[in-house]
Amino acid sequence: MTVKQLRAFLAVAQTLSFTQACERLHLSQPALSLTIKGLEETLGGKLLLRSTRSVRLTPEGESLLPLAKHLLAQWDNAEDLLRQRFTLQLGRLSVAAMPAFACNLLPTALVAFRQRYPKINITVHDVINEEVTEMVRSRQVEMGIAFSPEGVGSLSFTPLFKDQFVAVVPLNSPLANYPALEWSMLLEEDFITLQRPSMLRRLLEQQLEKRQINLPVAFESHQLSTVGRMVAEGLGVSAVPSMCIRQMHDLGARCIPLTAPSIACIVGILTHDELSVAAQALREVLRETVQAPTLTLLS
Repeated sequence: MTVKQLRAFLAVAQTLSFTQACERLHLSQPALSLTIKGLEETLGGKLLLRSTRSVRLTPEGESLLPLAKHLLAQWDNAEDLLRQRFTLQLGRLSVAAMPAFACNLLPTALVAFRQRYPKINITVHDVINEEVTEMVRSRQVEMGIAFSPEGVGSLSFTPLFKDQFVAVVPLNSPLANYPALEWSMLLEEDFITLQRPSMLRRLLEQQLEKRQINLPVAFESHQLSTVGRMVAEGLGVSAVPSMCIRQMHDLGARCIPLTAPSIACIVGILTHDELSVAAQALREVLRETVQAPTLTLLS
């Protein structure tokens, strides 16, 4: 039983006229008769009784009529919903993003996306970097924003920008007057950073270890906002990706370029190869709007 057969049956059943049904469906009478015959053969019996003067429904045709109306209405609704999704007039999208990105860069990109596609609703999961990858891999979300993973496996990684680590110091610290800082100068102070298994913490430790530099941690926290406030209150110093510069400044700390060594990481989009139209649109908006903030841009 096909949609075409049901539409043909409904047209005849509602008009009780093959001539009027042909006009409604833009079919020839032989084509309409053949379609009805095919439906009857599929179901195993007569649905319509046709004479030279009239058309009427059999009892089985009478029972099929409300079912045909219901099935075709559902089909039309499904078509309409899918058409709206394909044209970005309707839809929902789930995204996972590491906190540093979700808090600092994602909102601006979502504003641009919402202006273009106001009918697409987005759920944002603000989770640690490792969980972003896992949520995409298990298809709990369609898209993730994270640091470049060591191995993507079946996932695709689309780079967005290269993010440079900057120093975070209290406003009243002598270090705040330097145009740039070396790690050796920064680590003379108490160091504040995120707790393990944070990717930021691991990345800093790995990069510094390659240069035989130990990372002496005085204070730890799960949240970058807490790290920033602790620095602002004078408890120590820290280092964060440049995408956190505005957040650190808003919390009352100062960010300064950090060198010797210069540490950077790639931020990008994790997905499976196949994406919904809404996810493709968001990926394009992210590629257009997102860039790593710099101290020059924010000054």
